[in-house]
Amino acid sequence: MKYVDDDEGIKNYFAAFHLHDTFPAAVVVDDFGDFFEERSCQEKYNNPRGRDLAMVRTLALCHNAVNHANKTMPCKLLLSDTHHGDSPRLLFIYKRWVPTIFTIKGDGSGSFILKSNGNSGSGSSVRIRTAKYSIALQYLILEGIMEDSEHCL
Repeated sequence: MKYVDDDEGIKNYFAAFHLHDTFPAAVVVDDFGDFFEERSCQEKYNNPRGRDLAMVRTLALCHNAVNHANKTMPCKLLLSDTHHGDSPRLLFIYKRWVPTIFTIKGDGSGSFILKSNGNSGSGSSVRIRTAKYSIALQYLILEGIMEDSEHCL
């Protein structure tokens, strides 16, 4: 397990990723967006969208490192991020660099809606699956699954 303190730590880890003798089966970066402080990124890049720039550069590095690892053995990258509101502001950035995005929302009645947006492979359409879960007596219970038809982008 490797812990990092900031976006520089993530970049340093993935910049040296190719030096591993064996690659991990998965790399998990929890609360990815929290590694990028708005003000310091704006100052560093001298740009009001400095946070976006820092995130894109870091995601590109992560993407390249994992692609390199996948040439020899399977390696997955899992990013988590927390957003409170209707739609994550940075979702457009994640959609460019992450092949499958899951969103989890509470539905107000004690259940949770898990939505999977995955590329169909052609790059021009998205298949959307939705599952409804609830928690009862410490068990996660699947209430149902819906699959929407493909939507063209």
